[in-house]
Amino acid sequence: MLEETWGYMESGLCTPAYNMAMDEALMNWQRKTGMKPVLRFYGWSPAGISVGFFQKLNGSIDLERAAQMGIPLVRRQTGGKAVLHDQELTYSVVIPEHHPSMPKSVKEAYLVISLGLLEGYRNLGIQAQLAAEKKPSKESSAVCFEEPSWHELTVEGRKAAGSAQTRKQGIILQHGSIPLQLDENRLFELFVYPSEAVKERARQAFRTRAVAINELIGEPASMEEVQQAFKSGFETGLGIRLEKFEPPAELLEDVRVLEAKYASEEWNHRREEKGELMR
Repeated sequence: MLEETWGYMESGLCTPAYNMAMDEALMNWQRKTGMKPVLRFYGWSPAGISVGFFQKLNGSIDLERAAQMGIPLVRRQTGGKAVLHDQELTYSVVIPEHHPSMPKSVKEAYLVISLGLLEGYRNLGIQAQLAAEKKPSKESSAVCFEEPSWHELTVEGRKAAGSAQTRKQGIILQHGSIPLQLDENRLFELFVYPSEAVKERARQAFRTRAVAINELIGEPASMEEVQQAFKSGFETGLGIRLEKFEPPAELLEDVRVLEAKYASEEWNHRREEKGELMR
């Protein structure tokens, strides 16, 4: 990696629509201005469920139950399966495709960015590893955290962080979920299963496939502590320096416009058959 300065943002707790709008606005702004790559950390308030760009909703996600629980749905630009964003730190990296540190393949770009996550876990005293390959599960599921994919973070074989990436008009967006705590009961209320027996089997399997930071360190971690650990981890893992980026008024106006899109049923209930390279 080249040692250089990247922009750094701490957005705090934001709505699901705002979070996705800011990620897209940063892509557009970087394409427009040629600004430095940006690393952003954010949380979710209220908790939200994000679905992959290509993911079907019918028959997999209990939209009525989600509404009753006050959990908004938002569709990501990136692919992959559904994620419940609740007690977590979310990261996003926005960087040009032609950047010297970014490989041309999606898979290898994951490896580069995952080095920052790996160092972040190490800063918390957690010995994480990079999953070597994507392993298909025996049963189809709409839940992201049921199996690790290329170069995602695992601890003793259990998935500790999930990421997704897209490339649009020369800009890469990779964002991902770093759970502090997994609310298993809440999660499984949101997904539709053929029977209670199948749901219980999935719940039991989930316990062996996913893990969160609080379980790994044996005590509750603060968001500030985790954020600092991963900020330092990205600097070490990617060989960069992070410098605070203050979004200008024009960019924030773009976010406001995009936020309406991500809050709309038209966007969130669509499913495209074709699109950019995603996973």
